Amino acid sequence: MESLGADEQVVPLSEAKQLRAQVRELERLLGKKTLEAEILKEALELSRSKKLRWRSNWPGPGDSK
Repeated sequence: MESLGADEQVVPLSEAKQLRAQVRELERLLGKKTLEAEILKEALELSRSKKLRWRSNWPGPGDSK
C-alpha cells in the first residue's frame, strides 16, 4: 500500500495501534528500570558511606582500644 502522492508506505490502523501499545509498554518498562537503577545507585552510595564510617571507627595498627 502506498499513500497518494508520497513514497511512504501506509500502515494499517491495527498495526499502528499495536505499535503504539508496544511503545507505551516499552516506555513503562524503561521508566521502571530507570527507577530501579536510581534506587540501586542510592543504596550503593549509602552502603559505601556506612562502610567508610565503619572503617574510620575501627582501630588501626598501633591504636589502643
